[in-house]
Amino acid sequence: MRGVFDTDEYRYPQEQVVLALTLLAGLAVLVVTAAVTFCISPVFVLLFILLAYLATRSHHQALMRAAYPVTPQSAPGLAQLAEQCVARLQPGPVQMYVVRSERLNAYTFGLENPKVVVLYSALLELMDADELRFIIGHELGHVRLGHTWLNSLVGGLAGIPSSSVVNAILTMALLWWNRMCEFSADRAGLLACGRPEKAITALVKLVAGPAGRTRAGLEMAYRQIDAEDDTWMGSLGEALSSHPMLIRRINELRRYAASPQYQRLQALVDQNLA
Repeated sequence: MRGVFDTDEYRYPQEQVVLALTLLAGLAVLVVTAAVTFCISPVFVLLFILLAYLATRSHHQALMRAAYPVTPQSAPGLAQLAEQCVARLQPGPVQMYVVRSERLNAYTFGLENPKVVVLYSALLELMDADELRFIIGHELGHVRLGHTWLNSLVGGLAGIPSSSVVNAILTMALLWWNRMCEFSADRAGLLACGRPEKAITALVKLVAGPAGRTRAGLEMAYRQIDAEDDTWMGSLGEALSSHPMLIRRINELRRYAASPQYQRLQALVDQNLA
């Protein structure tokens, strides 16, 4: 019997380097503050992780009351599409829910299995099947690469009692790592959908909104996205954000789609559907 192909080779090269630097910054804070808070700092980290766990459980319970699960009975087409993405990326146990909302958003959370992927209903009305595969694959990439639980761990470091300057440095390092994670998850989304042009239109539609149903609307949104890095304000805004500029994400997707690694991995993950 042919085995299942399971990999995380698509991880963005800088992601683990930036994570290591972020963790080192957190450890440095522990050392610097040890004289005053030798016993307290680790307690704060553990407390923040515990709070993240409890918040996750509470959020999951609220979600189950307000959303509907994606199953073959409740949403057969979407469930089949999601199963294809899971088969390709092998993220481990996941549950998927749809929240009724006019916002265009998706996210994942969870410190224990199964992890949870949440789609906002507006995505289902705007995106076509391949674009949805990219969106779902992006979130599954976060799960497969451990971003969901690592965010809680690294975020706990921000709870260490420290000066405002040190806390700002930790926060900036965490945001930097978050942006690298987005590049990695975009690669997962591309592998899930297998069509670079659809991965890009999915990102453009997040800006275009309902206007993205027309070519003119997509072109207008792309011009807006393309101008993001034209000023220093755009770069500053990116440095303070957990997500890279969309134009950077689009350009990274294009570079990755042209790479030999992508061609090799796409052929292998596609075999998981057989």
